[in-house]
Amino acid sequence: MRLSRVVPGNPSNARSDGTAPFLGGVVVPTMLDIDGSVGGGQLLRSSVALAAVTGQDVHVTDVRAERPQPGLKPQHRAALETIARVTDAELTGASERSREVVFRPSSVQGGDYVVDVRTAGSVTLLFDTLLPLAVELSEPLTVTATGGTDVRWSPPMDYYRHVKLPLLRRFGLDASVSVERRGFYPAGGGRATLTLRPSSLAPIELVERGDCETARVYSRAASQLEGAAVADRQASRVAERLDRPELPPVETDVSYVESRSPGSVVVVALTYDRSIAGFHALGEKGKPSEEVADDAATDALAFHRGTAAVDRHMADQLLVFLGLAGGEVTIPAVTDHVRTSSDLLSAFGLPVDVEPVEGGPARVNR
Repeated sequence: MRLSRVVPGNPSNARSDGTAPFLGGVVVPTMLDIDGSVGGGQLLRSSVALAAVTGQDVHVTDVRAERPQPGLKPQHRAALETIARVTDAELTGASERSREVVFRPSSVQGGDYVVDVRTAGSVTLLFDTLLPLAVELSEPLTVTATGGTDVRWSPPMDYYRHVKLPLLRRFGLDASVSVERRGFYPAGGGRATLTLRPSSLAPIELVERGDCETARVYSRAASQLEGAAVADRQASRVAERLDRPELPPVETDVSYVESRSPGSVVVVALTYDRSIAGFHALGEKGKPSEEVADDAATDALAFHRGTAAVDRHMADQLLVFLGLAGGEVTIPAVTDHVRTSSDLLSAFGLPVDVEPVEGGPARVNR
């Protein structure tokens, strides 16, 4: 990853007056130059979130260059514009398909905001951009967003509410999410509200997860699918698969929801003495509900057989908080997402050590 500080006076990039021009003549002070081609939307979201809490200007180039549709999509633009409003930032380049963004934050502000992510753009990924800002808030921040609540390539809403936020809450993050309406692909139209309060993070110590205390299944389906008992079948199948002596009795939470598009989602949450892990699968047209459930159940069982403290999705999502608060975490594997997040934190002066362990979970510490 090309991550370097652009310093006024550096002859390779500076003008004679000691400033650096970007984006067709916009003059910027010292800032962090980030190569966005090595990551997707998460790199962009993490970059501006870290910029907001550190006060560091950032310049991201080649945004999502390796993706089939490079540049900003509506959900990335919504995230950028929202965090720019919350931080009173100067934002340049936040247009659809743009491959270059300059973000110059001021101060993090609380208040109430309303955002339309458009169609089925992920609401939870928008919220991800804002979570780290809690450490700089002096008053509550409330963001109500319309878009996709349970869509591909993003944490489903029940994972967010019953896995991610409860886990982060254990380490001082004061955040909650309420759901007014579900939104599946392609129409979206879901509506949820994030409430973020001033927070002080404690070091994130998640090396040993302890014994599994509870196993819960959250199964949702659009009301159009109630006749086929989709949500019930998903939950029953997962409960059947997890009915094992080494796991506690499975609890199920099943509901049918109003949604503009038919869709379904199942989330498994395993709560351990010192951690929470989650696994999920989305319904697909033509795919039996039992097969959808099998995907989530198989992942849950594989994780439980291992010894990592957090699941593979949480692994890279936790790194920003680890960089800010310190601590040590065991993760299932060192993925490209983990490496990219580690490189990004180093560029912001918040390095973490990633240590692969042969035959066991990797360790990340700061």
